[in-house]
Amino acid sequence: MRADRSAIYPFLPGTAPLTIVGGQGSYVHTADGRRILDGGGGAVVTNIGHGRPEPAQAAAAAMTGAAYVVPVWATEYRLRLIEHLRQGWLPQGLTRCLFVSGGSESVDTAIRVARQHHVARGDVDRWKVIGREISYHGATLATLSASNHDRRRATLEPMLTDQPKADFFDAEAVRKLVETEDPSTIAALVVEPVSGASGGALVPPDDYLPGLRSICDDHGILLICDEVMTGFGRTGARFAADHVGVVPDLLVGAKGLGGGYVPIGGVFATDAVVEPIAEAELIVMYFTFSGADVACAVSDRVLTIMEDENLIERAATMGRRLAGLLEDALGDHPNVADIRGRGLLQGVELVEDRSTGAHFGGALSPKVVAEALGRDCWIYPAGSGGVPDALLFGPPFTVSDAELESLVAICAESIDAAVADLHRP
Repeated sequence: MRADRSAIYPFLPGTAPLTIVGGQGSYVHTADGRRILDGGGGAVVTNIGHGRPEPAQAAAAAMTGAAYVVPVWATEYRLRLIEHLRQGWLPQGLTRCLFVSGGSESVDTAIRVARQHHVARGDVDRWKVIGREISYHGATLATLSASNHDRRRATLEPMLTDQPKADFFDAEAVRKLVETEDPSTIAALVVEPVSGASGGALVPPDDYLPGLRSICDDHGILLICDEVMTGFGRTGARFAADHVGVVPDLLVGAKGLGGGYVPIGGVFATDAVVEPIAEAELIVMYFTFSGADVACAVSDRVLTIMEDENLIERAATMGRRLAGLLEDALGDHPNVADIRGRGLLQGVELVEDRSTGAHFGGALSPKVVAEALGRDCWIYPAGSGGVPDALLFGPPFTVSDAELESLVAICAESIDAAVADLHRP
């Protein structure tokens, strides 16, 4: 493949991107012969590793049938995935499943379902969706409205709904916000159990999510857990909310469900959420490619691989290993403010000076990522608002000890090189 062909790919003109021609295990392969260690799992997506034949086999079988089936009809592949999820993955009580094409669609749909639930019950004034001060829930106007990612909201503010934003760590502060906003106007509270792109794997206190569950129960508000990034084993449990024993009214997942092999997301709800909508004869509008057979078939196979190879347990074990390596290498680094995370979702917060908290205003993490990529390693950039610069680590669950060691060593070198570059006159 000619390298100059890649120049036509970006929607916005600029530098030609890397051209990926394949992958195996924890590496992706470029057209010019490089092997890039995938320390970010792409966008914290890849879980069973690159280049596996099983998803392709499942896809081929699914594609020998009907080319397209409208999402309101059942198929064997859709039913099989729902049965698999209900029997071995979803928290107890979450029985209703709706498939879409990714994370933004998942959260957008959950927000619509929350509003419809309340309207169906006669609570027509409930329309607000409380987000958090550090959050990202997707790229649609509804999900950006519930998010607080300054860079991804930039220039779109006039088109966004001004939704309330809650404290990230203090459940009592959230309770006060709910009371100030008037609970009778609030449809839902949406929360990432561990922050991803906005905060770099920020983990709230263990009593925080149970506190939000209690607030929602007290005021008839639906709790939406956004597990697009954290779900399906990433944090060393099936879902991150499982760590603190919380079951939301609506759970959304995406990235890990298809393991990167297919675009798919899911909205999972209790009967209590959807029954009023059905009784009121409202519809929950689908997207054209919701629940495509090939996506459902591959996702079913990905879940089976994770079960057969004990990859959730491995994510927990390798996550502890990664956290230890990061602490050893960067725990005293002058440009590292914090190291945090759960399982194989680990984050490093970057600053200009850890003693004062001064930062580069978002300029450091892109440079670190570029330096790492120059060393044949991909790390996912993160940060917004109160966390201007952060790095996310989300390698495949199949990652080896040696690969983790290489990932951390390259990260440390890249931070030093990026900081030196920013300080250069």
